[in-house]
Amino acid sequence: MTHLLTVPEGTVSYEVHGPDGGTTVVLVPGMGDLRSSYRDLVDPLVTAGHRVVVTDVRGHGDGTHAFARHGVEPTAQDVSALLDALGVDADHPAVLVGSSFAAGSVARVAALEPARVRGVALLAYAANDAPAGRAVTAQVRLLLARPWGAAAWAWFYGSLLKGRRATWTDAHLTDLRRALRTPGALGQLRRLALALTAGGHRTLLDQVRVPVLVVTGALDPETPDPAATHAATLATVPHDAVTGLLVPEAGHYPQHQRADLVAPALVDLVAGLPRTSGAPATGGDA
Repeated sequence: MTHLLTVPEGTVSYEVHGPDGGTTVVLVPGMGDLRSSYRDLVDPLVTAGHRVVVTDVRGHGDGTHAFARHGVEPTAQDVSALLDALGVDADHPAVLVGSSFAAGSVARVAALEPARVRGVALLAYAANDAPAGRAVTAQVRLLLARPWGAAAWAWFYGSLLKGRRATWTDAHLTDLRRALRTPGALGQLRRLALALTAGGHRTLLDQVRVPVLVVTGALDPETPDPAATHAATLATVPHDAVTGLLVPEAGHYPQHQRADLVAPALVDLVAGLPRTSGAPATGGDA
């Protein structure tokens, strides 16, 4: 069942699976993606006894398509509002999982609200702190223009799937094209993409004190050296309660390219976390 979260400027769509009594695990997709990209992670987490909440990002999915603000910070604010709606507090903290730019958003929530967050998982983490440059900005404007923008995005998304593909990948690409033909949706994706290429976003990963899992596709074409990028992300976390998974045969979307590896890693992450949060993770600076 689809729910709509009311936030400033519009609504954001999400769905809830699993028992109310389990740990709340919130899954946030990346730019131009849909919450269904996490479909292979939901059942393993629910089977482990957790309440799994899968959300779209603003301007995507079944919510409204007229947001003026986009990027790491607005998405973090939406995640925080979703935690409010779900009743997540210091007595019932959540685990946050984000993909690509949204990995930065969930890191930001963890840094600012550690009492409500038990741990975070960063999939294909992107800081978006530096501007991408005029050439990339021009390419984004061209790629996401009408009338070809929906098809062009599906093609670009597919180009990031280096390595294995899920059996449902072709159907997912069709869903992406269909979603972007919704009035206003392509413009929202374009606004988000331009906001990210402009840089200046602050994920606050260097201030996160809760345990962190970093997941990177070993073939991710978004970076010239995925292993080095993976190591740099691990090094940014300011404590020792950080683990990494460099996923073989996966590009920018390890959550569905290699769910056979990512799902168990997430289940293990949640199982190994303390029941409460709010205290600095072991091994870090006070």
